[in-house]
Amino acid sequence: MSTTASSSIARSTGGSTARVARFVATRVGLSLITLWLLSIIVFAGGQLLPGDIGRALLGPLADARAVAALNHQLGADRPLLTQYTQWITHFVHGDMGMSYAFREPVAPFVGNALENSAKLGFLAFIVVVPLGIAGGVWAAMHAGRWLDRTISIAGLSATVVPEFVSSIVLILVFGVWLQWLPIEASYPANAGMLTQLKYLILPVLPLVFVFFGYIARMARAGTVEALDADYTRTAILKGLPPHIVIWRHVLRNALLPTITVAATQLGYMIGGLVVVETLFHYQGIGSLIYNAAKAKDFPMLEAGVLTIGVVYTAVNLIADALYVLLNPRLRVRSAE
Repeated sequence: MSTTASSSIARSTGGSTARVARFVATRVGLSLITLWLLSIIVFAGGQLLPGDIGRALLGPLADARAVAALNHQLGADRPLLTQYTQWITHFVHGDMGMSYAFREPVAPFVGNALENSAKLGFLAFIVVVPLGIAGGVWAAMHAGRWLDRTISIAGLSATVVPEFVSSIVLILVFGVWLQWLPIEASYPANAGMLTQLKYLILPVLPLVFVFFGYIARMARAGTVEALDADYTRTAILKGLPPHIVIWRHVLRNALLPTITVAATQLGYMIGGLVVVETLFHYQGIGSLIYNAAKAKDFPMLEAGVLTIGVVYTAVNLIADALYVLLNPRLRVRSAE
């Protein structure tokens, strides 16, 4: 290889790396701005909840002076800007504050709840993603036939059914009538992996039903487009076996949009489980936020919601990076 060609390749590689770095830096900057705006919304929403913090903690019969003293002790009577500045500064440094209801640091509660939700969400994720991709690809390969219609209708029907409806049906059928599975997801302490799985099967199924349709439709649309592409026709004309064409040429390009969809659904699975966790009495982040809102435990509420925002943003950043790395055309176009 000549020196000129080597220099050209080096410049091209360096330019591509710089474009990727700029793309990632832009995404990170936008994510930080989004999290800052979310923190303002979360704090404002907590302040707009009706009721008095001191009154909620001491009860309706408490003396007004005791209520005022508790509000002063908690800092609830200070200016809102002062409260927000102190809260967000401490949060950035890893201090989520003290729970009003438990009078203990918030961070351990949020950490345990997030771990539980992540366990439930990850289990649903590893079930629904392969199932959704397989269903979408299989439907695309039989486009227009009864199998395609069956998968599409089943996925769409499962998507439009709310989680609380499918959860109640599953509880009645498998928990009450057949008594095959426990109706509560809170497994005993120190339970083994198989025992935990037994308790988590029922709450996982409503999530699988909802997200199967989204992922299957994206996988089907991408596969249909890839099957009609010129590079697929060229590979077929070259005499490549069908499984090689599907694996190397079709799936590699068809599943790129599915990455973003799957990552978005993972963020929702971790943070949007309020209904499922409440119905199945599972101590996750959604249940924690719901209970904190009822108790007007603002530090717990705000820390839980903002933690979900951080997780959701991080997952989407990873999805964007993977999408750009797997699609050179998008990498170049996004940097221009």
